[in-house]
Amino acid sequence: MIVVMKARSNLRQPILTILALLIPVAIFIAAAPTNSPNINSLKPAPPIPVAFVISEGAVVIDFCGPWEVFRDVVLPSGDHPFRLYTISDKTAPITAGGGMKIVPDYTFANAPAPKAIVIPAQSEPSKAMLDWIRQSTKNTDVTMSVCTGAFVLARTGLLDGKSATTFHAAFNTFAMQFPKIELKRGARFVENGNLATAGGLSSGIDLALRVVERYYGRDVAQKTAYNMEYQGQGWMNADSNQIYATTPVSTAEHPLCPVCGMDVDVATAPKSVYKGTTYYFCSDDDKKTFDAAPDKFATADKGS
Repeated sequence: MIVVMKARSNLRQPILTILALLIPVAIFIAAAPTNSPNINSLKPAPPIPVAFVISEGAVVIDFCGPWEVFRDVVLPSGDHPFRLYTISDKTAPITAGGGMKIVPDYTFANAPAPKAIVIPAQSEPSKAMLDWIRQSTKNTDVTMSVCTGAFVLARTGLLDGKSATTFHAAFNTFAMQFPKIELKRGARFVENGNLATAGGLSSGIDLALRVVERYYGRDVAQKTAYNMEYQGQGWMNADSNQIYATTPVSTAEHPLCPVCGMDVDVATAPKSVYKGTTYYFCSDDDKKTFDAAPDKFATADKGS
């Protein structure tokens, strides 16, 4: 019995020594963040100019959502670090989605050099717009698209060989138009160096918050979201759009537009017949897209 007690006594010191070495390691592991806000961090040099590239038909939430995010950022010092402005082909009023009238601050000929660019869904881009985005992106911290603004960014060629996402109803069209770009379905946003693309509409708010996080850390981004009363969590998880990762299947009972994948009303929808199958469309534009290359859209499980 004395031998056993002595043996335990002799073991106590090395055990205590091992524990003393392990405890700091355990504390460090427990304290380390599982999703570091410093990943892909940016070095802010305020004031940070942010250019919003707009034209006719610009989708309001695509640019106003990120605008509000950047406008609401307040640093612990009380400073507002972002300087926001709109830019277009001319400074004459343009009509955004729903009839909103906007007078752009600058043209592509006289706009200040940006450190961040926001490209919403809008009409077909002009050559001046594409040239300006292409040239300005050489010196931006972030050039980001929202929704089908990804089509504008893609047309610059800057996304070739990279991955991107866009509005879920535009997946098929985007993949066909830009085969050099890897389309990521189910991504809330995708980052590639100083390029970033968001999914549709409200996804732009999340990508903007993510940009704030890259500049100033998670605490500032969370405070911004709190002040906005924005409860979405997608900005902390780039893969949070998984609900859109699977393409819906069109059936006779529930037909979908073969171009965009959205619901259609067969009683009023434009339609085309291809190889004996009737296809219905959300719009005349989608019908024209289908009719130009029906073999790309027609599959055995679509149509009715």
